[in-house]
Amino acid sequence: MGLPALEFSDCCLDSPHFRETLKSHEAELDKTNKFIKELIKDGKSLISALKNLSTAKRKFADSLNEFKFQCIGDAETDDEMCIARSLQEFATVLRNLEDERIRMIENASEVLITPLEKFRKEQIGAAKEAKKKYDKETEKYCGVLEKHLNLSSKKKESQLQEADSQVDLVRQHFYEVSLEYVFKVQEVQERKMFEFVEPLLAFLQGLFTFYHHGYELAKDFGDFKTQLTISIQNTRNRFEGTRSEVESLMRKMKENPLEHKTISPYTMEGYLYVQEKRHFGTSWVKHYCTYQRDSKQISMVPFDQKSGGKGGEDETITLKSCTRRKTDSIEKRFCFDVEAVDRPGVITMQALSEEDRRLWMEAMDGREPVYNSNKDNQNEGTAQLDSIGFSIIRKCIHAVETRGINEQGLYRIVGVNSRVQKLLSVLMDPKTAAETETDICAEWEIKTITSALKTYLRMLPGPLMMYQFQRSFIKAAKLENQETRVSEIHSLVHRLPEKNRQMLQLLMNHLANVANNHKQNLMTVANLGVVFGPTLLRPQEETVAAIMDIKFQNIVIEILIENHEKIFNTVPDAPLTGTQLHLSRKKSGDAKPPSCSERPLTLFHAVQATEKQEQRNSILNSSLESVSSNPNSILNSSSSLQPNTNSSDLDLDVVKPARPNSLTPFRKAKALYACKAEHDSELSFAAGTVFDNVHPSQEPGWLEGTLNGKTGLIPENYVEFL
Repeated sequence: MGLPALEFSDCCLDSPHFRETLKSHEAELDKTNKFIKELIKDGKSLISALKNLSTAKRKFADSLNEFKFQCIGDAETDDEMCIARSLQEFATVLRNLEDERIRMIENASEVLITPLEKFRKEQIGAAKEAKKKYDKETEKYCGVLEKHLNLSSKKKESQLQEADSQVDLVRQHFYEVSLEYVFKVQEVQERKMFEFVEPLLAFLQGLFTFYHHGYELAKDFGDFKTQLTISIQNTRNRFEGTRSEVESLMRKMKENPLEHKTISPYTMEGYLYVQEKRHFGTSWVKHYCTYQRDSKQISMVPFDQKSGGKGGEDETITLKSCTRRKTDSIEKRFCFDVEAVDRPGVITMQALSEEDRRLWMEAMDGREPVYNSNKDNQNEGTAQLDSIGFSIIRKCIHAVETRGINEQGLYRIVGVNSRVQKLLSVLMDPKTAAETETDICAEWEIKTITSALKTYLRMLPGPLMMYQFQRSFIKAAKLENQETRVSEIHSLVHRLPEKNRQMLQLLMNHLANVANNHKQNLMTVANLGVVFGPTLLRPQEETVAAIMDIKFQNIVIEILIENHEKIFNTVPDAPLTGTQLHLSRKKSGDAKPPSCSERPLTLFHAVQATEKQEQRNSILNSSLESVSSNPNSILNSSSSLQPNTNSSDLDLDVVKPARPNSLTPFRKAKALYACKAEHDSELSFAAGTVFDNVHPSQEPGWLEGTLNGKTGLIPENYVEFL
C-alpha cells in the first residue's frame, strides 16, 4: 500500500486527514534518511575492506612472484618449466585484477558515496528545514487566530477590521508555507526514486566491469591453465613412478648397502678419524677422506656431521706407505698408520669397522680396488641381439599389431609373470626359433605378449641404447631447443652398433603405430615414453640422481617415436661441437671441456672423390696387412675388405678410423680429438697424442692402449691407426 497523495487544496483546509497524510510522508522521509545514512557508512566500510583486500592480494601476488622452484637435477623438463613459471603467471593475473579493483574503488566514492551524501544533504535536509518553517508558521497562525477570536465584539469597528486584516495576512502566509512544504515533501519522495537508486546502479556497474575484467582475464588465462593442468598431471605421474623406484632403491640400500655403492672416481672414500696431537694430549678428529690410487693423493676434509660444518682447512698429502696398526699397540680399534711423502711423521687413522679398514688397506697397498659393479637384475646371456632375438621381437610386434593394437592400456597393463616366462621360454627355445617364422598362437593374451617383449629387452646384457651413451642421451634431452634435442639424439642413434640401431628402429616404428591409435588404446607418445624409457635407457648404476633422470629418459623415447622416420631413415647432420652444446643447455655452468660421451664418435663431412679413394685404399691395405700372417682369416674378414661403392658416397661419406680385427697385432694410434676421462679405466689425452699397444677391448666402441706407461680405454672413433 503506497503513500496517499498530498493535495494542495487540502493545505487550505488543514484537516486532520491532511495532517495524518503529511505525517506518513514525514515518517517515510525519516526512514529514508536513516537508511541512506547507514548505507553511506556501510559503503565506506566496504570500500575500506576492498582496499585492504586489494593490498592483501597484492602482497600475496608479490610472494608468489618472488618464489622460485628448484628442481632435482641439472635441467628441467618442459612440464617442470611450465610449473615453475606458473607462480609468476598467477602473480601477473592477480596484479592485473587488483589494478582493475583499485580503479573500481577510486570510482566508488565518486559514483556512490558523494551522490548519496549530496541527496541526503540537499533534498532531505531541505525538506527538514521546510518542516521547521511549516511548524513555526502553524504555531504562529494558530496563536493569532485564537487571539483574534477572543476579541470583544464591543471593540470599535475600525479595530475589528484591522484585526481581521491581520488574521487574513497570517492565514495567507501560513497557506503559502504549507503549499511550499507539501511541494518539497512530494518532490523529495519523487527524487529518491532516481537520485537515490542511480548511484547504486553506477556502483553495481563498476562491480560488473570489474568482474567482467576478471572473466576476460580467465579467458586469456585458459590456454596456460590447460597446459599447466597437463604438466601437473604429467609431473604427478612421473612422481608416482619415481617414488616407487626411489623406495625400492631405499629398501635395497637398507638390506645390503655395500652392493649399491655409487661408482666413484676415487679408489676409496669415506669417513676416518685422524689422530691429532694437541697441547693437552691427543684427540681424534673426524675427516672425510678420499684416495686416488693413480696419483696416490689422500684428501682429508675435517667435517662434523652433527653440526653440518667443516671443522678446519682441507689437507692433501701424497701416500708413501700404509701399515696396519696392531691392536695391542693402541687403545683404539680398526687403526692403521699412513706415511706421507710431503709430511713428516706418521698419521694414525681409525676406520669405522674391520671391513672398512680392510678396504682402505687394500686400496692403499696398490692392489686392485674393490668396486661394487651394478649388475642388471636380469640374467645375462639369456637374451641377445641375434637372429633369435629379432625373430622374437618381430613375432610379438606382429601379434600386437594384428590382434591388439586397439586394446586399452597397451604395454602399460602387465601380464601374469608365470605366463610371461612360459611364453619367453617357448619363443627362446632354439628348436622353436629355428623353425619358420610362425605367428604367436591366439591363446596368448596381448598383455602377456607385450610383457614378454619388454622383459626380453630387459634381459639383454645391456640396455638397447647402451650404457656408454646413456648420459649423452640424457644430456641431449636436457637441451632447451627442441630442434637441437632432435638433432643431437639423431646423431647419437647413428653412433649405436648396427644391431642395436636396427632393433631400435623396429621397435620405434611399432610404437609409432601404437601411438597413432591412441584414441582407442589410450597410449599416447608420452605414455609410451613412461613405459619404455627405463627399459631402453636404464643407467648402469642405480642412484637417486639416476631415478630423477627417468623423466628425461621418457623424453628421449618420445622424440624417437615422434621423429622415427627422420632419425632412422636419414643421415644426421654434423654433430654439435662442445661449445654449441654448452650454449644450448638450459642450466649451463662454467665452461669446461666436454667429456668423451659429449663428443661425436662419427664425423660426417663432404670429401672429394680422390680423397675418398685414398681413404678406401688405405683401409683396404691395412686390412690386407692385418690378415697376411694367417691366410685362413681372409674368408672371415672378406666382408671388411669390400670397399663401399655406393653412389651416394659422391656427396656424403662417413669417415671412420679403421678398426683392426681380432687378428690385428698391437699398433700405434694417434688421437683425432682431445678427451677427458670420466672413469679410472679411461685415458685422458689431447689431440695429436700417440698411443702404444693399441688393440680392441672387451667394451663395445672402445680400444685399449698405453700412454706414458698407463694402460686404459680409448674411444674407438677418437683415434686413427698409424
